[in-house]
Amino acid sequence: MTVTAIPHSSHWGAFDALVEDGRVIGVRPFAGDRFPGTLIESVPDIVHSPARIDRPYVRRGWLRGARSGARRGGEGFVPVSWDEAIRLVAGEIDRVRREHGNAAIFGGSYGWSSAGRFHHARTQLQRMLNAAGGFTGQVTNYSYAAGMTLMPHIVGTNDCIQGPATDWPAILANAKLMVCFGGLPLKNGEVCAGGAGEGQYRRWLREAAASPLRVVNISPLREDTPEWLRAEWLPIRPGTDTALMLALAHAIVAAGKEDRAFLATHCVGWERLRAYIMGEADGVAKTPEWAAPITGIDAGTIRALAAEMAASPTMITAAWSIQRQDRGEQPYWMTVALAAITGGIGRPGTGFAFGYGSINGVGNPRLDLPVPQLSAGRNPTGLWIPVARITDMLENPGGVCEYNGRRIVYPDIRLIYWAGGNPFHHHQDLNRLLRAWARAETIIVHEPWWTALARHADIVLPATTTLERNDIGASSRDRHVMAMKKAVPAQGLARDDFTICADIADALGVRAVFTEQRDEAAWLRHLYDEARTTWTRAGIETPDFDEFWEQGFVELPAPERPFVLFEDFRNDPRKNPLHTPSGKVELVSETIGGFGYDDCPAHPVWMEPKEWLGAPLARRFPLHLLSFQPATRLHGQLDQGRVSLSSKVAGREPILIGPQDAAARGLATGDVVRVFNDRGACLAGVVVREGILPGVVAMATGAWFDPLVPGQPGALCVHGNPNVLTRDEGTSRLGQGPVAQSCLVEIERWTGDLPPVRVHAPPSIVEAR
Repeated sequence: MTVTAIPHSSHWGAFDALVEDGRVIGVRPFAGDRFPGTLIESVPDIVHSPARIDRPYVRRGWLRGARSGARRGGEGFVPVSWDEAIRLVAGEIDRVRREHGNAAIFGGSYGWSSAGRFHHARTQLQRMLNAAGGFTGQVTNYSYAAGMTLMPHIVGTNDCIQGPATDWPAILANAKLMVCFGGLPLKNGEVCAGGAGEGQYRRWLREAAASPLRVVNISPLREDTPEWLRAEWLPIRPGTDTALMLALAHAIVAAGKEDRAFLATHCVGWERLRAYIMGEADGVAKTPEWAAPITGIDAGTIRALAAEMAASPTMITAAWSIQRQDRGEQPYWMTVALAAITGGIGRPGTGFAFGYGSINGVGNPRLDLPVPQLSAGRNPTGLWIPVARITDMLENPGGVCEYNGRRIVYPDIRLIYWAGGNPFHHHQDLNRLLRAWARAETIIVHEPWWTALARHADIVLPATTTLERNDIGASSRDRHVMAMKKAVPAQGLARDDFTICADIADALGVRAVFTEQRDEAAWLRHLYDEARTTWTRAGIETPDFDEFWEQGFVELPAPERPFVLFEDFRNDPRKNPLHTPSGKVELVSETIGGFGYDDCPAHPVWMEPKEWLGAPLARRFPLHLLSFQPATRLHGQLDQGRVSLSSKVAGREPILIGPQDAAARGLATGDVVRVFNDRGACLAGVVVREGILPGVVAMATGAWFDPLVPGQPGALCVHGNPNVLTRDEGTSRLGQGPVAQSCLVEIERWTGDLPPVRVHAPPSIVEAR
């Protein structure tokens, strides 16, 4: 048989799919990618996975009337035709909106979904629901919700988090020191939302390693920078970054090395924050000696780093992960303050930024140009909740959520509709979520695979993978726009999300509004032409759609000079003010202070986390669990692929533990342990590793949730999903972000028979209704 190479793209890189006899048998990296990742190797496994959903299914109990309060996840599914499935879905949407209003429909679908900008499941679903009268939606994200809410108050924009950030070439040319809270993990550079034509992050780290730039990795994990970068490792207690930043600031101010001119002309609130740092406001000077027992870092080391930061051009970075903790707004606010104190904001290659090392593309040189992208349209209800407050909403209809100066009344959700994303991966305290999940009357899901989300749904609609449809891949962090060509036929009776939503819209009488009378081919041409028009206006010549599709990609030009965040503001703050009330960096925010939140006051402060190694709870659960983005998959995507499966220990997700903590428990690499706290428990495979702060263990997220007793809250997850352990609470009333990184656990050797991992195979399928 002939092997055909078909160009495609994904969140984990661009590639050619190698197809033989209608099957994807392999992949090869995009020819233009000098730094391809390994995750693309799992593509054949996920397209032809035994866990694929072959046709529409309905939970048998739902068909028999077991709706609200039903034990989802523990029942068999009945196969149905597409005609019946569309009728059932449209009927439920219509029933709920008539009886309870559109606000009773929750259009969740948070997640990465497809790299394709047209067949993006969340956008397709929300576009359809908007055409049908709207829904309750979500704002912010799980990645950086606290920072995303905070930064507009402090610097007037989210650009410092979402991009563009100061370009790597500017850092390499101008900075002498890069202080990295949360490190610069290499593994996170394997992925980019929307895809990437080149793995640029690995390139920039290689250039940094060859340059005079000194990198300091402040993290509980030494491997949060690659070994060949030769970074200095300062192991820090999880959750104490703010205390360290305050001590660095104190040392700089005590030495008289703060940039007084910048603080006076470009900032507001410095004197008040200074009084807090120096102890004049509360009687507690935030000295290195004060911070040392909190952070675990020697006072002399803190003082020496502060002196170097004051004397050298310094870039201060913070990974997205450090704000996913109790009071996660504080380390981000203090990062900005520390950069203001050193005077680096707006100077080439210095100042601050967030997200280097959190995703590929942060700091890539790229012109500020739009990419082809489908719009979800306007939600007529105008209703939303903070993204991580799903369980609160389901538990407490009519209750109030305080968020960013607002009081949000939770709606009474009767219907959950999810496409693209998986709350049983992203959300915290899954046992609590399971109990709240049961309150809904109907849960509808689009999924290619029998993930935990599909297993806990009522109506399951089989969706195609990206390899089974045509699309355009693009990202605001990459200069490539990629043709994603259909490689194989739809597997089983799967349909793409656009076709599914169009048929439901038709049944609801809004097909023309949803489709605008375009099919897939017409939409791809339209979206590309829209973006191309803006490129042409910017003076950039690009091929027409047909030439682009034939060629397989377009590479947009790089900027002529590196981008520097806040450069114009630095040069002339009066002419180029920030979008804050003062037009300046708000070291003290009267707006936030006016909200009256005791968990997020008017300037950055140190507040002890509820769960950390200094908490009383640590006597019962003496290990701090960090849950991180895996190196072998993207969140929960690709978990059934060969790269992820090869990393398992006895079929379980690995847990990293240092030699000292392993020896204290009699553990060795290859053992299986029970990881537990008061919220839940899971099994994990031990990997003993140097370079982990004593008292800290670490597990990747994304192992598919596999409870020993399906559908029963509190059951042991036999596969190793750490979100059975994490706490579901907001960072503060300001940001309401997740606090997954504030989590204490204990571990013990598993001595019983090992239960099988069943989640990569289909659930029970029954014919009888």
